[in-house]
Amino acid sequence: MFPNAITESAKKLTESSSIELFNKIQFTHLPCDTSKQEIMSSYAVEGESDTPMVLLHGFDSSLLEYRRLFPLLTEKHQVWALDLLGFGFTERKEFLSFSPEGIKTHLYNFWSKMIAKPMVLVGASMGGATAIDFALTYPDAVDKLILLDSGGLTKKPIMSRFLFPPLDFLATEFLRNLKVRQSISETAYCDRTYAHEDALRCAALHLECENWNKALISFTKSGGYGSFASNLADIKAKTLIIWGKNDKILGIKPAHQFEKMIPQSKLIWIENCGHVPHLEKADITAQHILEFLSQS
Repeated sequence: MFPNAITESAKKLTESSSIELFNKIQFTHLPCDTSKQEIMSSYAVEGESDTPMVLLHGFDSSLLEYRRLFPLLTEKHQVWALDLLGFGFTERKEFLSFSPEGIKTHLYNFWSKMIAKPMVLVGASMGGATAIDFALTYPDAVDKLILLDSGGLTKKPIMSRFLFPPLDFLATEFLRNLKVRQSISETAYCDRTYAHEDALRCAALHLECENWNKALISFTKSGGYGSFASNLADIKAKTLIIWGKNDKILGIKPAHQFEKMIPQSKLIWIENCGHVPHLEKADITAQHILEFLSQS
């Protein structure tokens, strides 16, 4: 299922959680609304429970982003980690719409085929915006909502629509550069020692997927996710907001805004933590998630 380059690179993973989650990755065929063709979609699953949990990763990332949190949740819950359309190891067909709408349709098709009952939806960064969008459109499919340093309150950047060749190609090549990715990784953590070689390899494995750059260009030109501020009051699911106190990517203002705008919400701060609490403070993050679910 994986290109040889990914398989060979994965052999160099060193952290046990990275190796274990990579080895759990499976693929399923999902229909595409814009074509009769199906696409191979990547996911990992473990555990059993009445209410499954689905983990959604951030921008230009993969389900490996949950390598540390995933095993901490599976003892009491069935946990799914999914690669969103246009990201991770999910197949990127050139005819697909790599946009928030396309991502939401892909997620719904996955939920319909593999889960088909109310779930706990967890989203980190851009994945949080995906989770919000999905919960607003399909409220009956979402039992609880959990946002980890979530996107969804920033207006769409106008300039992204004007990425014409060769600027679009140059932009993706810039993101492909491992030194650039390392710098972004270091900014995401409060403790930069977490941005080690294994973390960089996890963050770069999916770059070898066919059409990685074309999908990223397509998503960027769509404008990506905008602000859901005017719709947050319509979220029906009880919501847990977990936020790193030292988030240098989004800052801390959105956390207060989410708590104020989402009706049934609770905000928890993680001390000495940056933009990725599920990676930097996985134990504490898992503890708060499990407590929230048991209390609910």
